Amino acid sequence: MAKYLARIMLLGAQSIGRAFVKAIRQEIQASQEAAHQHQAISAKSSNRTNDVPVKGMTLHEAQQILNVKDLSNSEDIQCNYKHLFAMNEKSTGGSFYLQSKVFRAKERLDRELRKLATQPKQAPEPLQKQQKQE
Repeated sequence: MAKYLARIMLLGAQSIGRAFVKAIRQEIQASQEAAHQHQAISAKSSNRTNDVPVKGMTLHEAQQILNVKDLSNSEDIQCNYKHLFAMNEKSTGGSFYLQSKVFRAKERLDRELRKLATQPKQAPEPLQKQQKQE
């Protein structure tokens, strides 16, 4: 009788062990699939995050904050920056948070202007085609 009881316990332990190993393998496989999906998603979204530098502000947000539509007009950018920065001065009852946002927006626009200045200027396509034909 003890022999059968020991055999039953051994078979039960083996089946539980197999089920446990199978569950662990399934969990590892699911984890690897999730990692691949996350990697694919982050590769797609990396193009969007290139626009957001360390400070976390996009070019569009910076233009909205400083109320600027055209980056080529640096006088408007500077004028709006000075006005908004002065209006949010803490000593006059302004908000340091808003003043920081204005400063970061100006910083972001300046960075974009520097990047545009370093890129080589290209002639529009119709002009390039005309130059090749001549």
